[in-house]
Amino acid sequence: MLYRSLFPRDLFAELDRLQRELTRGLDWSPSIRGLARGFPAMNVGNTPRSVEVYAFVPGVDPASLEVQIEKGVLTIAGERKAEAVPENAAVHIDERFAGRFRRVLTLPDDIDPNAVTARCRDGVLHVSVARKEAAQARRITVQ
Repeated sequence: MLYRSLFPRDLFAELDRLQRELTRGLDWSPSIRGLARGFPAMNVGNTPRSVEVYAFVPGVDPASLEVQIEKGVLTIAGERKAEAVPENAAVHIDERFAGRFRRVLTLPDDIDPNAVTARCRDGVLHVSVARKEAAQARRITVQ
């Protein structure tokens, strides 16, 4: 019964464990927020009339943000400058992201790319993309 010693007792559990380890190592990086997916952190939701995107960009100059919609894809890009470390200072922990960033989000098919507003206030970028009038639900009266 030499073959039994070559394989783990539960092969599927072992494959599941390996897949979790690979996924954790490739896509996720630990941070003080937990398992981060990227910078900036985003909240995305929708209403019957629009798609709402909130990107949290503290420390980013609003003039350096680039917001673009092309073929149903929203792209938010920019750069956060690194803060200068004073001379003779030692940095023990540096978890704040600095550098260029880019987040890409696929939008629903019923959005109107000509009706978009973007505002940045207090480190929060709010992008609102209206839905097309034809896609919005209408109430029909029954006679």
